[in-house]
Amino acid sequence: MNRKDVLEIKRRLKKETCTITRMCGCYVDGERNRVVKLEETFLNLEDEEFYKYLEIAKKTLSGSVGNNLLELEFPLEEEAVGGRQHFLTALRISALQNEELLERFYDLIIDNYEFAGNYLILVFHDAYDVITKTSDNSKLDESEEVYEYLLCAICPVSLSKPGLGYREDENRIGPRIRDWIVCPPDSGFLFPAFTDRSADIHSVMTYHKNPKEPHTELIEGALGCIAKRTAAEQKMAFASIIEKAYGGDAESSHETFCEIQNELSDLAAEQESEETEETKDPVLLTGDTIGEILAGADIPQTQADVIEKAYREEFKDDAPILTHLVDAKAAEDGNRKKQKKELVKKVGVLEQELKDARMLAGLSEEENAPDAPKTYDVILRVKPEKAAQIHSQMIQGQKCLVIPMEENEHAAINGVHTTV
Repeated sequence: MNRKDVLEIKRRLKKETCTITRMCGCYVDGERNRVVKLEETFLNLEDEEFYKYLEIAKKTLSGSVGNNLLELEFPLEEEAVGGRQHFLTALRISALQNEELLERFYDLIIDNYEFAGNYLILVFHDAYDVITKTSDNSKLDESEEVYEYLLCAICPVSLSKPGLGYREDENRIGPRIRDWIVCPPDSGFLFPAFTDRSADIHSVMTYHKNPKEPHTELIEGALGCIAKRTAAEQKMAFASIIEKAYGGDAESSHETFCEIQNELSDLAAEQESEETEETKDPVLLTGDTIGEILAGADIPQTQADVIEKAYREEFKDDAPILTHLVDAKAAEDGNRKKQKKELVKKVGVLEQELKDARMLAGLSEEENAPDAPKTYDVILRVKPEKAAQIHSQMIQGQKCLVIPMEENEHAAINGVHTTV
């Protein structure tokens, strides 16, 4: 599923377009005990409840694809009888009307979801009549297929914050009564995946509120899929590789990380500018690409070799998508440091050019220093070959410097052209 596919399903979760047929759920306490179950015809809910549950459903499809949203494939054995894909298919076909299947589903989540606290399991059933679209995205008034799916959301349930409030029964200000509140979903999934505007029964789209710490136990235990790293996890692994290459030197490793991020950001922008409909597949960041970036960066060769070797080992089975490793903040920091280095280099070049010009003029650095004492009343700047012709001479009792001039030679005094 790409972002366009996700948005197509998400856009339907509105009052005027919603067709969710049924919603079921199970409230679980911190001891993994079922507290209460609910089964509702979704469109019959009161407005206040309807919108709250619809908001939860939409949240389960939020975030970026590849980070908060990960599409996973079922192993072949999970599609056989008794497998978890086979079970989810049966639950979908039942349209959440089979009590036994629902009980098994709740047990599957409870047994494989590690969470210290109370939470609510919600599962929605919907059937989307997918309208055919032309190549220019114009809709045709005919159905392409009916996409029947389950959307599961697992929401933490926590006590409201303590505070003061008006106690109407006592007509006074006192401690507010704390109650249990259903929070936005922490994890969830969409089955089957909606790929290229069609059901993909071999895949499931999972949701992770915190991509740095996804619930891999839910993915592997409840869904039977092989977990993949989120973009946040890949980014952290990459940063760890660089840090280890510098032996824990945080300052040096961070500087290198930012420099590499700047290169990655430039490469991503370049790829995006060259992208066409035929070449819009995501670009993978291979070991060879990292090697080229390290070779062109201002990084000690020893550390560069260690980073490249560790990167090839770390991502040998799953080369990350280029954009997944880009850290915008670090890239911006790296760009500022790069500009600062280039500015320092330019200043150094200009200082050297100025020094060379002074030498050509026959002036010492002390004479040209801003704070040098002004010990000379007359300072001459002449071409080296002219200096040998200058001599002193007494003229009318006055010591003078004589500079012979040819007819085709010109002079300037204090920057003003003078005719001699």
